Amino acid sequence: MKKPITTMFICICLCIMNLQLTGCSGHTEEEITEVVVSGETTTVPKIGLLLDSLVIERWERDRDIFISSATELGAQVEVQNANSDVAKQKELFRRMIEENLDCIVVVPVDSGSLQEEVKLAHEKNIPVIAYDRIIQNAGVDLYISFDNEKVGQYMAECLNDAFPSGANYLKVNGPVEDNNVSLVNKGFDETIHSNFTKIDETNCPGWADDKAFEYMNMHPEYMNQVNCIMCGNDSLASQVIRSLSERRKAGQILVTGQDADLTACQRIIDHTQLMTVYKPIDKLASLAAHSAYLLATDNEIEEAALFYDGRTQVKYQMVDPIKVTESNLQSVIIDSGFHTKDDIYRTY
Repeated sequence: MKKPITTMFICICLCIMNLQLTGCSGHTEEEITEVVVSGETTTVPKIGLLLDSLVIERWERDRDIFISSATELGAQVEVQNANSDVAKQKELFRRMIEENLDCIVVVPVDSGSLQEEVKLAHEKNIPVIAYDRIIQNAGVDLYISFDNEKVGQYMAECLNDAFPSGANYLKVNGPVEDNNVSLVNKGFDETIHSNFTKIDETNCPGWADDKAFEYMNMHPEYMNQVNCIMCGNDSLASQVIRSLSERRKAGQILVTGQDADLTACQRIIDHTQLMTVYKPIDKLASLAAHSAYLLATDNEIEEAALFYDGRTQVKYQMVDPIKVTESNLQSVIIDSGFHTKDDIYRTY
């Protein structure tokens, strides 16, 4: 069992870290593993954060908030990036296990690929948290994410409101390996009105937005057949709208997204994107850091629902997303400080 972390120790640890760290994104390699308190050596919990990639805008926010929150609690964080490579993520996961970290937090590249690594971690009594995306059939210690079905529901609601008489639509989804894609689609399909007709859909491996652009350019005929396009995130939406713009269709065909990227907010006020979904990353990342700290110090996660991972029920902590349109962009995005008004309106 790991020794409980005393308040005095945390204060000392934070003072040392404040001297060494220049900011939450300046990930220094200094080792701060032990501090002597009242003649006893107390071990600093070490948490691994293993990301899918940092290509999409939001993930740098997740990383920085997680590190800042965990550091404030008195933990060390080791960050690794798999660059959307399943084999690389497996290798990095096993390396973290060999380092005997106290907890590993993973954003899986492929929701179905890390069962063996989770098993190996558990054999060494290392708890594993699936962050944002579930690791299927693995029995992780905790799954933390947004309500992804609600994301799809919000997209469909906006399209229902925009086209009360029905419409034709496309779906430009993320990768099939990401379980969140199926959850978003479930929420969308259960909400979209029956007078809507799906013309086609595609998946973009690795969330590669160039695939969305390529798909639209391969099917110019769809631009004369559809009224709206459901996009899996704002990055995909950006390339769909780019393709529409080249054919002077931007703003005529309504596009949805999620993540509340800065450029998506700009497109909303420019009327080329209908809506996005704001996911309070500060809440999610700080919750994950707090939960990782608890597990790393042999404490239990008490407040959690349950989520079926395909094999077993796992503990599940959920943060609600927020629908964003032009009407509430000020109150949700600007007033919260997620993006500034100057940044959103800088092109005007």
